[in-house]
Amino acid sequence: MSAVLELDDVAIRFGGVQAVGGVTRTVDAGDFVGLIGPNGAGKTTLIRIIAGLLRPDRGKVMLGGSDVTGESTSARVRAGLALTHQIVRPFREMTVLDNVILAAGIGYTSGPLRALLHVSRRREAERAMEILGSVGLTGTERRLAGELPLGQLKRLELARALAVDPKIVLLDEPLAGLNHAEASRQVETIMEVHRRGITVVLVEHNLEEVMRVCRRLIVLNNGVVIGEGDPWEVMANPAVQEAYVGSGMMAHAEA
Repeated sequence: MSAVLELDDVAIRFGGVQAVGGVTRTVDAGDFVGLIGPNGAGKTTLIRIIAGLLRPDRGKVMLGGSDVTGESTSARVRAGLALTHQIVRPFREMTVLDNVILAAGIGYTSGPLRALLHVSRRREAERAMEILGSVGLTGTERRLAGELPLGQLKRLELARALAVDPKIVLLDEPLAGLNHAEASRQVETIMEVHRRGITVVLVEHNLEEVMRVCRRLIVLNNGVVIGEGDPWEVMANPAVQEAYVGSGMMAHAEA
């Protein structure tokens, strides 16, 4: 199986604090990986390095066998990477459909933002509608993104990621702020994305859902990997349990 993402000794410090310390790991095509750890473990920092939002102090990031460490975020998108953010960031004064079309870069020319969109072009709109349908947002396409409730905004964030036709998608806490029913629906949508052949790396604090869907876990603590492998075996690791002591998350995972 070919590697879609490779990290080689990736590290970064902020002042005197080691945020990520020498992470070396591989994610194969078709994998479904949970990247977990207690608060402040370095998960989001590592995701931001992979996405090109932060430059590591040392180490390499490889996508599909190519070194992208010095490449821009847009170059990584062209290489097949997509990222969703914990705090959703749609264009709130644009329609849901326009958000998806713009994310794909369809009809992008010059001029004011609204003039960049050519939503009347049938092929482009149809593709965006298919994406919206795949995440359960059929019927919302003409609504302004700012009118959607959080559960639908989270799915719109995923739709925008899918619009770039990714090989691998990084999901940064896609269940944050959702109630149980909304979280379950979001997880089902993510599972469907994975079934379509897209590799998934999931950063998430909801361990109940993580344990249910992920094939493999990578556990960070203080910026270093302290556990990796089968989810249940990893969560039984004494070092992992110790890292979670006091967080209440271990009990939630075992419920």
